[in-house]
Amino acid sequence: MEIFLQFNTWIALLTLTFLEIVLGIDNIVFISIISSKLKEKDQPKARNIGLILAMAFRIILLFGITWVLKLQDALFYIDTSWLKAGVTGQSIIIIGGGIFLLYKSVSEIHHKLESEEEGEKSNKGNTLTKAITQIAVLNVVFSFDSILTAIGLVSLENTPVGFGYVGGMSIMIIAVIISILIMMLFAGPVSKFVNEHPTIQILGLSFLILIGVMLLAEGSHLAGFVLFGNAVHSIPKGYLYFAIFFSLFVEFLNLKMKKSKKTVHLYNSTLPENKNNSKN
Repeated sequence: MEIFLQFNTWIALLTLTFLEIVLGIDNIVFISIISSKLKEKDQPKARNIGLILAMAFRIILLFGITWVLKLQDALFYIDTSWLKAGVTGQSIIIIGGGIFLLYKSVSEIHHKLESEEEGEKSNKGNTLTKAITQIAVLNVVFSFDSILTAIGLVSLENTPVGFGYVGGMSIMIIAVIISILIMMLFAGPVSKFVNEHPTIQILGLSFLILIGVMLLAEGSHLAGFVLFGNAVHSIPKGYLYFAIFFSLFVEFLNLKMKKSKKTVHLYNSTLPENKNNSKN
């Protein structure tokens, strides 16, 4: 525990906790949208179980860190005239998660655009168990992304700049627990805000489509896909998160403007001359 007396340890812990929260935003959005289709009394339970599962998957993967790293070895190779790849276990999981996320996001947008009657029929089949199962499937993929980031940030080597295995694992586990507790604290207000604003729901689902495409690109890059002689590259997460936060900023301005117009309209309707005109 002497490493916690070092300044570098606290910097690594704060940085990793922040990154875990950022990487968990898409998880909260997905959990909020899935849980919104349940009964109101079951929604907090689904959110909490979903985030606890996220924490459990991350910690399990941390202890199975050797197994995670072994997934980078190629399982089989593809060598054709137009496609070359060395498919790894890691790439299969990430590509599978991307496909699942794309399917789920597009189907949710389709349900949102349906009539209310059809929407009610489609929601009857949603149960707490089904919602938790969907959350658990995607948590596996998000956990991989989170753990690979943590491994890249925290050195497990016994070097002057490393923390050693025990120290590095301690930092990563503490960061995961803190980030999940923070997300559990804000998951309720975020879900309420998303559910009260249909445009935010559509925007959130659009973000999940972007993340699904990013996962497909990342999985293809990890597998070393070469399509028609061109290597497939991963999409830098910085670009994606900038697009997400910029879109949210624009949407918040739009919501604020609508709220201001509504307030002005209500104020004008209370003026005496407007009251007389309405009576006439």
